[in-house]
Amino acid sequence: MRTIEKRLIGGGVLFAVGLILHYAVDAPGWLQLVILGASYLIIGYDVLLKAARNMGHGNFLDENFLMSIATLGAFAIQMYPEAAAVMLFYQVGEWFEDRAVNRTRKSISDLMDIQPESARVIRDGRAETVDPEEVSVGETIEILAGEKIPLDGIVLEGCSSLDTKALTGESVPRDVAPGDEIVSGTVNLSAKLTVRVTREYEDSTVAKVLELVEDSVSRKAPAERFITRFARYYTPAVVVAALVIAVIPSILGQDLVTWVYRALTFLVVSCPCALVISVPLSYFCGIGAASRMGVLVKGANYLEALSKVHSVVFDKTGTLTQGRFEISKVHAVETDDCTLVDVAAAAESASNHPISASIRRASRNPIDPSSVGSAEEVAGMGVRANIGGSEVLVGNHRLMRSRDIAYCDEEVAGTNVHVARDGRYLGHIVVSDVVKDDSREAVSRLKGMDVVRTVMLSGDSKHICSDVGSRLGIDEVRSELLPGDKTDELERIMSECPAGRKVAFVGDGINDAPSLARADIGIAMGALGSDAAIEAADVVIMDDAPSKIPACIGLARRVNRIVIQNIVFALAVKFGIMALTLTGHADMWLAVFGDVGVTILAILNAMRCLRSEEPSASAPMPRPDAA
Repeated sequence: MRTIEKRLIGGGVLFAVGLILHYAVDAPGWLQLVILGASYLIIGYDVLLKAARNMGHGNFLDENFLMSIATLGAFAIQMYPEAAAVMLFYQVGEWFEDRAVNRTRKSISDLMDIQPESARVIRDGRAETVDPEEVSVGETIEILAGEKIPLDGIVLEGCSSLDTKALTGESVPRDVAPGDEIVSGTVNLSAKLTVRVTREYEDSTVAKVLELVEDSVSRKAPAERFITRFARYYTPAVVVAALVIAVIPSILGQDLVTWVYRALTFLVVSCPCALVISVPLSYFCGIGAASRMGVLVKGANYLEALSKVHSVVFDKTGTLTQGRFEISKVHAVETDDCTLVDVAAAAESASNHPISASIRRASRNPIDPSSVGSAEEVAGMGVRANIGGSEVLVGNHRLMRSRDIAYCDEEVAGTNVHVARDGRYLGHIVVSDVVKDDSREAVSRLKGMDVVRTVMLSGDSKHICSDVGSRLGIDEVRSELLPGDKTDELERIMSECPAGRKVAFVGDGINDAPSLARADIGIAMGALGSDAAIEAADVVIMDDAPSKIPACIGLARRVNRIVIQNIVFALAVKFGIMALTLTGHADMWLAVFGDVGVTILAILNAMRCLRSEEPSASAPMPRPDAA
């Protein structure tokens, strides 16, 4: 049991005894003072020390000062139970705040737990355990089953499954085999892996994630900054008001004790704890909930901005699509489809182009290197190869035209790869970028949650972009754009956005970095995205899933609603009880509820931000200027 809990229990027992002595037994005043004074000091000595320390530094107008003045004043006018009660319930409110913060810190610490402690590097044929920062790019490391992966790299040997939950929020393990890229911070589950390091520790995924998490809590939302400024002027104002309440009526002949009691009650209820605690706590809990979903929000200001999104602008390749090509259609003319793919795969066997790799993956037969006599790239056109004594051409329409070969000029949503052998056209293969499984769901849910406009910007051809856009239900599509053109289009969209609403840009590549930085909110696909994109973005989605975008916007809107609820509730109750205090209709017990009770309710409401389940897509969006 922690010290604060022991103090609350010990002080609470003495407080209960003091209440019995005061209300049931009518014990002598000195005995009540001893018992309730002891309870007061056990529970609140740290508040008194903080108030004294802050006064010594000239910064005393805070909640510690208000609590100290109000409770010590109550003791001075012999309101012993009220004085002890104010301190007890104030500390109970602080305990609730600690519990909420600790729960959120646990969410974030679970993410921070991805940091590896050591790496097993192979040097001179022996495994040597070193700090991950001592391993260089190109060195080989071993990761045993159950160990955290310390550095980013490529698998050389071994097949295993990786637990990526801490990074991405996904519970399904990811299978890896030789040739696959792996990232630090994940956990090797089933078998030993031998990995070639591709990034030093300071540039690795785990280092960047930890840096983002540590920086996120330092960026305040506008609502937080407002509350900070509000408290700076509000607290001195209520102290002056309390002095006026205590002194002026007494000068005019009113009872001094009555008006001092009202002034102390006024001080208790006016304490801004509910606002000063609950607003930052709401955003802190929201950032923790997002981290559990595998989304890193770089600050509370971006969480608030997300709640006001009007338009979402997407990059295409790697964002809505996987950035991985697959054969979507085969049209054979003088042979069957399978043979056409096999011939093309053999000709493309020496090429490193992604389209060539997709054709080789689709081939039904292993490629026999001895069957390929020679192969060469034809710049900007394709490949020319000698297979079994025949000349095979695989490439675009320009390659066919260069040899005067008649080809099928079919307009398709993808890349046409034409195949010819010894001057005769065999057919064509359509290769397309694969749309992510949840892209359509993401766009549909955005439209259901008051995101008015969805736009896709891409450098790809008009026909391909139109096909992807129509399949996903995107409102507007802009194609054949250079990186600079994307930024220009984004600025045009931002200029058309209503005042108080925001434009989010979602991208993953180096060419998206300028747009991510320019947008009101930049959202980067972090698992496979470039370092430049992650650095420029305000929000990083660790598993590259577009469906996390509406989930994160929904979370941000829930956090913003809770912040507004707490501000309105706290101010309404406080101002109401202040008015009752001035007319003599409120005592110290009601003031305790107005301060501590409201604070506890606001904290409990703020803790709802910890929930990471996705809210209803139809939830209304708060007014942009409400906070």
